[in-house]
Amino acid sequence: YVANFFFATCESICPAMNSQLTRVQQAQKDNPDFIILSHTVNPMHDTAEVLFEYAGKYGAIKNKWHFLTGDKKAIYRLAKEDYLVNALQDDGTPEGFIHSEALLLVDEQHRIRGIYDGTDSLQVNKLISDITILKTEK
Repeated sequence: YVANFFFATCESICPAMNSQLTRVQQAQKDNPDFIILSHTVNPMHDTAEVLFEYAGKYGAIKNKWHFLTGDKKAIYRLAKEDYLVNALQDDGTPEGFIHSEALLLVDEQHRIRGIYDGTDSLQVNKLISDITILKTEK
C-alpha cells in the first residue's frame, strides 16, 4: 500500500499530493492487493463526513483509497514512529499543521520499501513503477 499524511483544508502541498495519488490509484485500479491510506493530521476538523466529501473531490475509489481519521496523538505517533515522517500541529505555520509530502510504499510485511516526493510527478512515476516491481516479488 501507499500511505501519506494530509489535511482537508490544506492549500499548500496537499492538493498536489492528492492529485498525484489520483494517478497512482488509476494505475493500480485493477490490482486487488493494492490500497492507498491517507491519514489526516487534523482530526478535529476532518470528520468522516468531511473526508467522504474530500475523497469525492479526488475521485477516490471505494475500498481502494481510504481517508483515515482518529485520535490526534495516535496519528502523530504513527507518522513519527511507524512511517518515520513529520505530522504535527504547529500554530506558527500559516495553516496550523506540519506534515511530510512523502508517499510511502509499504510491502505486505509492513516494511517501508520506498519514500517518494508526492508533489513531484517524476517521483510519482517511479512510485508507480516500483509498485509494479514489488508486485512481482510475491
